[in-house]
Amino acid sequence: MPEFDFSPITEGIYNVIETEEKVLTSLPEETITQKRNRQNRTIKQILGHLIDSASNNHQRMIRLQYSSKDLLFFPDYRQDNDLWIALQDYQHTDWNNLIQLWKFFNLHIIQVIKSVDQTKLDSYWCDFEGTKITLKEMIEGYLDHLNLHIQEIHELI
Repeated sequence: MPEFDFSPITEGIYNVIETEEKVLTSLPEETITQKRNRQNRTIKQILGHLIDSASNNHQRMIRLQYSSKDLLFFPDYRQDNDLWIALQDYQHTDWNNLIQLWKFFNLHIIQVIKSVDQTKLDSYWCDFEGTKITLKEMIEGYLDHLNLHIQEIHELI
């Protein structure tokens, strides 16, 4: 099996962190707490969602590398995104702490991707709709998801 090069993804994640940390830290309180996207989320809540995404994807990336089962089922938080956001009260969390948690969780995701066991890339899990998602597909989709929500933040700015 040829080695898959994830460096464009890890470099992309790193570049988002480097660029966006500066942007995020410069935003005024009113901008991060009052402007809302089409899902009725503030910038603080969107960043919180990205932390949830990093957290859930981290678990999946790790567990898919050591599971001996052919198919794993993980609790899926997609249908409960707003509940996750509300339960963690991102709207009232310290903004600088949120930024740092987002930053360092994503730096760790880069490390996980760089260290991934290439023989496990075809390991997959099933989402709540029954769709099978391989470890490779999960890694490949991570940067796109990150960029999608960063773009939402920029639309609100």
